[in-house]
Amino acid sequence: MTHSARQSLSDVAVVIDACLSAVIQLLPLQRSPHPGRALPKMDSLSTANVEFCLDVFKELSSNHAGDNVFFSPLSLLYALSMILLGARGDSAAQMEKVLHFNHTVESSGPEFKDLAKCNRAGRIHSELGALFSQINRPDSNYTLSIANRLYGTKAMAFHEQYLHCSEKLYQARLQTVDFERSAEETRKTINAWVESKTDGKVTNLFGKGTIEPSCVMVLVNAIYFKGQWQSKFRERETFRTPFQLSKGKSVTVEMMYQTGKFKLALIEEPQMQVLELPYVNNTLGMIILLPVGTADLDQVEKQLNSKAFQEWTSPSNMVRRDVEVHLPRFKLEIKYELNSLLESLGMTDIFSQVRADLSGISPVKGLFVSKVIHKSYVEVNEEGTEAAAATGDVLVVKRLPIRAQFVANHPFLFFIKHFGTNTLLFCGKLASP
Repeated sequence: MTHSARQSLSDVAVVIDACLSAVIQLLPLQRSPHPGRALPKMDSLSTANVEFCLDVFKELSSNHAGDNVFFSPLSLLYALSMILLGARGDSAAQMEKVLHFNHTVESSGPEFKDLAKCNRAGRIHSELGALFSQINRPDSNYTLSIANRLYGTKAMAFHEQYLHCSEKLYQARLQTVDFERSAEETRKTINAWVESKTDGKVTNLFGKGTIEPSCVMVLVNAIYFKGQWQSKFRERETFRTPFQLSKGKSVTVEMMYQTGKFKLALIEEPQMQVLELPYVNNTLGMIILLPVGTADLDQVEKQLNSKAFQEWTSPSNMVRRDVEVHLPRFKLEIKYELNSLLESLGMTDIFSQVRADLSGISPVKGLFVSKVIHKSYVEVNEEGTEAAAATGDVLVVKRLPIRAQFVANHPFLFFIKHFGTNTLLFCGKLASP
């Protein structure tokens, strides 16, 4: 990843753009529907989000050792849930387990009768919709847009119920296209839609030849975030300095600097600082996990799990105090094909021509997911960000110096979180700016 060039628009802070799409292709087998399974309560969705996020992160970090990592667990969760809406039997059970939707046993109560008509799993989809509406508020002081669209072949018969519920629950309307005769034109149409929904930051999601004439449906989710720091960095304070890479190497970065009151935790095992940098209005914030002392990022990653993350970032550990913050400007743009990753987590059947059961989408036999592609972009600068728990013996240092030094001049992890719902929108590792 290259170092970020200074942005030309002064109103641009930090931008994060992310997109995910799933391509469903036609092949010759279909299984009959099975009964529905247990679904989570609303209060377990944030837990599911964090656990799924960390599962994906660990796989990406392991598969791309030493590289930068960046993705949107929220975008992935949204798009995969749209597939889950039409999944049945073992395919649905595997998806629910990987997405951590199987925490709480809940039957759909009478108040969900209308949504139950949409899907046997009406509760989880309605609760996801409620979660997204809380995050994506039009009156907020940040720009966050989540958009979905279905592209279906004219020659395919889709269940009206699936199309109705995709639109009702996920605001994903069906646009009919001709994959068989115009695959390349359709690819350009989809890419243009994604680009328009991410303010031009996510481009060419589908490369040439990736959408085949045999496709029957493409599901696309695009997420875009742009927010300004509550306390901006001053450009005149930014200076050039080395950023330490692995094995004693370094690169020169533009290091931003400011002093202010921020929430900070000092963790003893592994040795680490946890800093919270809020965006305007304190609705969202960036949480940075920075190894210090003799610890390195590998040690932090080894101990990172849902329980540890919740503990490290808990209000009891995050103490508001004077902090000197050194944070590099950086820009990441990363694209992943996630089939093998999701399969390794246990979501195997939906990719199998023989075992996939997506009979809730269409009566036509043989639907399976051929590709899951995720592309994301983040830029962090002085204005802000633009982006189309602990083991029992972890102790926080209570006697803190008058002013803490937070110097992010070596690899760190970062998360963008919606505080009201405890939802992780984006997750990344900066190994090399």
